[in-house]
Amino acid sequence: MTAGSEKEIHPAFEKLRSHHIATLNIDVEEYRHRKTGARHLHMAADNDENVFFVALRTFPMDSTGVAHILEHTALCGSEKYPVRDPFFMMIRRSLNSFMNAFTSSDWTAYPFASKNRKDFDNLLSVYLDSVFFSRLDPLDFAQEGHRLEFETPDDPETPLVYRGVVYNEMKGAMSSATSQLWQNLSANLFPTTTYHYNSGGEPDHIVDLGYEDLVRFYRHHYHPSNALFATFGNIPAHEHHEKFEERALARFDRQEIELPVRDEKRMFAPVRVEQAYAVSEGEPVEGKTHVVMGWLLGHSFDLQENLEGHLLASVLLENSASPLQRALETTDVGRAPSPLCGLEDSNREMTFVCGIEGTDPGRHGDVEALIEGVLEQVATEGVSQERLEAILHQLELHQREISGDQMPYGLQLIMEAISPMVHGGDPVALLDLEPVLAQMREKITDPDYIPDLIRRKLLENPHRVTLTLRPDDQLESRRQAAIREALEKRKAALTEEETAEIVQRAEALEKRQHQKDDDSILPKVDLTDVPLRMPEPEARFSGGFPATLYAQGTNGLVYEQVVMPLPPMERDELLLLPLYTTCVTEVGCGELDYLEMQDRVSAESGGISASVSARGRIDDVQDLSGYLIFSGKALARNRGALTRLLKDVFRGARFDEQGRLRELIAQVRSRREQAVTGSGHALAMSAASQGLSPGAWLSFKLGGLEAIRGIKALDDALESPEELSRLCERLAALHGRIQRQQRQFLAIGEPDQLDPMVSDLQACWPAAEEDAGEPWQMEPVNYRTNQAWLTSTQVNFCARAYSTVPVDHPDAAALTVLGGFLRNGFLHRAIREKGGAYGGGAGQDSVNGTFRFFSYRDPRLAETLADFDQALEWLQTAEHDPQDLEESILGVIGQLDKPRSPAGEARHDFQNRLFGRTVEQQERFRQRVLAVNLEDLRRVATTWLVPETASTAVITSPEQREKVEAMGLAIEEL
Repeated sequence: MTAGSEKEIHPAFEKLRSHHIATLNIDVEEYRHRKTGARHLHMAADNDENVFFVALRTFPMDSTGVAHILEHTALCGSEKYPVRDPFFMMIRRSLNSFMNAFTSSDWTAYPFASKNRKDFDNLLSVYLDSVFFSRLDPLDFAQEGHRLEFETPDDPETPLVYRGVVYNEMKGAMSSATSQLWQNLSANLFPTTTYHYNSGGEPDHIVDLGYEDLVRFYRHHYHPSNALFATFGNIPAHEHHEKFEERALARFDRQEIELPVRDEKRMFAPVRVEQAYAVSEGEPVEGKTHVVMGWLLGHSFDLQENLEGHLLASVLLENSASPLQRALETTDVGRAPSPLCGLEDSNREMTFVCGIEGTDPGRHGDVEALIEGVLEQVATEGVSQERLEAILHQLELHQREISGDQMPYGLQLIMEAISPMVHGGDPVALLDLEPVLAQMREKITDPDYIPDLIRRKLLENPHRVTLTLRPDDQLESRRQAAIREALEKRKAALTEEETAEIVQRAEALEKRQHQKDDDSILPKVDLTDVPLRMPEPEARFSGGFPATLYAQGTNGLVYEQVVMPLPPMERDELLLLPLYTTCVTEVGCGELDYLEMQDRVSAESGGISASVSARGRIDDVQDLSGYLIFSGKALARNRGALTRLLKDVFRGARFDEQGRLRELIAQVRSRREQAVTGSGHALAMSAASQGLSPGAWLSFKLGGLEAIRGIKALDDALESPEELSRLCERLAALHGRIQRQQRQFLAIGEPDQLDPMVSDLQACWPAAEEDAGEPWQMEPVNYRTNQAWLTSTQVNFCARAYSTVPVDHPDAAALTVLGGFLRNGFLHRAIREKGGAYGGGAGQDSVNGTFRFFSYRDPRLAETLADFDQALEWLQTAEHDPQDLEESILGVIGQLDKPRSPAGEARHDFQNRLFGRTVEQQERFRQRVLAVNLEDLRRVATTWLVPETASTAVITSPEQREKVEAMGLAIEEL
């Protein structure tokens, strides 16, 4: 731990305070830069994954996306690094565990993380220069933001079109009904402040932003006096200060920066609003309306207000036993609770939202009556002490848990602290919840406390909006017609000079996209900086009992899994697995109905779940094995209760509550339908790969586009009571078969918890009486796919897949390196920079033995598929720099060595052991990656990536039907 003594404080900074947070095992230190007033929050921790984060307070007062486009453009070259794309170039020259940039509603941030000190210093240098000394080239604005171009850029006879990375990104983002719901609700809850606007940008408004507007916004907001720095890890604060001062801050003086920071003007009567969202032409619109209610609450940075907001949301919505959640799940007014349900506390003032989806226009009164009725009931009857204790237990568990499997743990802590820093609150108080939880335990003993909160914050709060968002199958055609008409008028009014200027800019941009920058000016790590091997977590085994144990620094939590091989199943049983794993931990159990079980889970654990994991052998992807896993976590004091909870669910889960199962299926349908706009590239890759191995087929059927189509059909069929009854019987039968499988256990905790965990397991799970039986097997899968999936979207997702090799094949390493090589050298430029898609790339999936190309939020179709093929041609014919190969190898090593949470490391190691991924096999793969050469890349591409053998899948809109049919793709309706 680095506490930082007084003599270690850099003279350019003053230390404001230091605070030890025992539950997180960190020292939080706050500093201010003397000259500029820049603030720095440092979290000193015994953790070598160091995190850097700098945020600027950005308050756009329109929906042109200026803050978002600036976030992209600032990373396109700076004073010290005047190359075209230092951000993406550094991704390739780095061992980072995280690199990104975010635009929030009122701040823009630039974070990265790395375990390598040299790499951390390299990235810090580039980030500081990019943020405070960006070049903002007009051509980068045209590429990243928006531009007018002729459809064929050098032919003025072709129509005018809008292009740009952010333009297409936001077209994709705003294709989602959920995004439109949130944006419309915010606009009405916040009529006068920055939250009224879409900080990401509305596509129709993005095209109004001028380059001069961007530069003006940068000069006003990107100044150290408006900056918030945050760091985490074992690099001392004074070392950061030395770099901050030397590389950026010394060149600035304090500046008074006027920002439109103010509270929203309060409304004195509730408002009702109705708006429309686009669905495909001819698509049925019945049962597709959303109705939500939103209330404006108090300041997010007031700790008391914030925790009361979370307490309120948990009381009403935490799980299916919560009164409002239960009402929204069981009502016949709509299909499922709205995905917006909950508390939003990242803005200056918080919002509480609840509502329903899958209803019809005109039902807003019914939704209001339902919600107000529940609130009145809770305000009258109060909430049981046990329920409130369970909610505080969840807050404590959430605060203690060391996460970090999706995003570095240090960055997650910083993200929790950033909102109070931006809005003037105390970030330390929000991180150190123990004293406040103690106060809350006192307060909840007052039976009037919760009823008073509900009256004050909701029932008697007139700043409320009820939003109805209804489907309109003509909206998109009207919008496209308006855009075409506007562009036709624009083209007709162009002078010869303006026409020439558009053509010249397109030429200049293309030339810039193709120019080879001198990347030697950028710092880098090389293969000599790569650790020979990463430490593996140590597993130990319980003699005479089938348990694998990991002693990990889990900060007072324990994690447990019950693992069993899948039983032999017919195809219809196999397709039932995702519903089984969703429902088994959400239904009643033994004597308890599902509501009582929800309360028990909340009181005794941090949640339980069930999942399926299936992989091919390391030397044969056609030979698939699979396991069913029951997982749970708890505070160490609830160790025994967690063991009993998992045992009871495994033994006693009931599938006789038909109404409950009906609700769960409707909720699964809603979640899956919403997945397309956010995960379209993954769904397209899954569809393209479906015929190339059993694992890929299973992924497509259980979690891909076929699963989305299947759940829609099932949900519709369950209107019949007979069908619902049959489904319940099938789930119960499957559960019975699973119970007879041989079991093994995984236990993760602090060293002193492991032996007691084993004792609990042995006491709870008697000697096995299971039937080992025949193992589950799948027939080999091998067929080609050429599909176009049609759904309501403004952008496309393209994928192409090839059958390749499993992970232990000698060519797997070269194919893995090839993915990054093709992305870095060809696909990024062709698909993102020139094509205008938000993203594109390629990669080897050695679990399923496939190599896949993809694009994300893409305005193009056939041209992108052609780019996939041209990437392979470029590989064979172009001259390649050995450094490009080294960068691709670094990228693979960075992924292999990516840190996980303490529990995540143990789970990952256990899964590898389960499927034969031994330490020796992993070391063999690592050495093969480090040995890959350019000739290997060309050879494996020639051997495995033959265009005539490719499978293709795209996700697009019904308006593109003729185009994709002409491309020879079979139409699939989603």
